[in-house]
Amino acid sequence: MTQPPPGRRALVTGSLQGIGLAIAASLAAESCHIVLHGLGGEDLKSAASKSVLAAGALSVECFDHDLRLPQQVDKLMQAVLAAGPLDILVNNAGIQQTAPLADLPADVWDRIIAINLSAAFHTMKAALPSMAARGYGRVVNIASVHGLVASVNKAPYVAAKFGLIGLSKVAALEYASAGNRELGGVTVNCICPGWTETAIIEPQIQARAARHGGDREAGVRELLQEKQPSLRTSKPAEIGQLAAWLCHPIAHNITGSAIPIEGGWTSQ
Repeated sequence: MTQPPPGRRALVTGSLQGIGLAIAASLAAESCHIVLHGLGGEDLKSAASKSVLAAGALSVECFDHDLRLPQQVDKLMQAVLAAGPLDILVNNAGIQQTAPLADLPADVWDRIIAINLSAAFHTMKAALPSMAARGYGRVVNIASVHGLVASVNKAPYVAAKFGLIGLSKVAALEYASAGNRELGGVTVNCICPGWTETAIIEPQIQARAARHGGDREAGVRELLQEKQPSLRTSKPAEIGQLAAWLCHPIAHNITGSAIPIEGGWTSQ
């Protein structure tokens, strides 16, 4: 089997906007049942749900459990698994806050590690055994270029993303022999984006564009020139399509990988 079967069920955390929503939309386009997750108002939840249904989702559910708390992650997974088998798990939820190590409040460290790393442990622990029992399952963890190289003032974020890649490699090894080629097997991989066109970086782009008479592309190039040699950002949909492809049965032997989408950043 080389084409993904219709009717797979996918949970994408942090999927009300940005990269998470783009991944959900890419999976929706392959006739998946989509389980959205995120903290946001009813308008944001409604817009995200309509978006994935328009993209082709067979159904949509939406949860808003707080991933800082292990008990809430467990309740999320209990609710998701009680509603039916889970074929695809995408851990995308993440937060960021920058500060020098010496000035970093301990509660910021705890919050970033909890959401960016520990939550993925809890979701994977809940989801992987039943995937293995059925012989097909996909975990795609959205790490970062900062899971491959470090930057100053980002200690908890870098630690979490390095940890997420390590966690994924362990899980990949433990489940590598589950299933077979025909069923698709069970794989665990990371995607490591660099600069990506999301709302969170738009103020930085606009600040630099102002130095160039409002030229947005010039602002993007200035922002990226120190790190990303391509001088081009990625679009969330590009990451979404890679995530969806990793979930195809044909990708049965791609596991334990950390795939960079960062315009050459880590090749320097």
